[in-house]
Amino acid sequence: MKPTDLRVALFSGNYNYVRDGANQALNMLVDYLMRHGVTVRIYSPTTETPAFEPTGDLVSVPAVPIPGGRGEYKIALRLAAETRADLAAFAPNIVHVSAPEVLGHGAVTWARRHGLATIASLHTRFETYPAYYRLGFLVPLLIKGMTRFYNRVDQIVTPGQSTADILRDWGVKTPIRIWARGVNHDRFNPGRRSEEWRRSLGLGDDEFAVGFLGRLVLEKGLDIFAEVCRALTERGIAHRVLVIGDGPARDWLAERVPEA
Repeated sequence: MKPTDLRVALFSGNYNYVRDGANQALNMLVDYLMRHGVTVRIYSPTTETPAFEPTGDLVSVPAVPIPGGRGEYKIALRLAAETRADLAAFAPNIVHVSAPEVLGHGAVTWARRHGLATIASLHTRFETYPAYYRLGFLVPLLIKGMTRFYNRVDQIVTPGQSTADILRDWGVKTPIRIWARGVNHDRFNPGRRSEEWRRSLGLGDDEFAVGFLGRLVLEKGLDIFAEVCRALTERGIAHRVLVIGDGPARDWLAERVPEA
């Protein structure tokens, strides 16, 4: 089969309405596939104020805000009839699911009923989230649900071997391959270092910057970041804290790292 023969239906819980690492990877994947002649159609919840323009043909699926103070994210409660009709018209030969939630389960069920190949990419360790919100009792249930989800697909891709090992420890039997992430050496290059820019931020030549780049949510390990900053201060090590990002835990971090 040639790339031009492929018709991929990609399902995402957040393709572009909140910027995060997972959807950056998915948008780059879609760009790569389209440049090689693959036809891709993306199904995801959307908002009127997306974080960035989507790559590819994006179809909005019905969804509701996630409760519990995380309303910036949305979740589909089912694979709606209009979505199934659009899928039938698109006629994919591969269904790619990127999150073990209701929309992903619905997409896998639809694909299996139509005899289509399914692939799941793992981007997020959702089972680690409850501990940050005093809901650790949910972890076994999450692992059980995720194990069932990943055992329903034909192929899994993970970002590294350690993640694949975790799935195997859970009891996932589906074949797993590694989809490693690269680094853009043009964008992330020591040649871009600028002493002038550092000084404009108040960084002394003898100070090193401790940076956090990402969404400010507890599950990103903000507790560890705050502890590192505290330890550096206690040891008298010259440093400055730079935080690039925003999110619901902004006040939490500002209270613990006031120098940021």
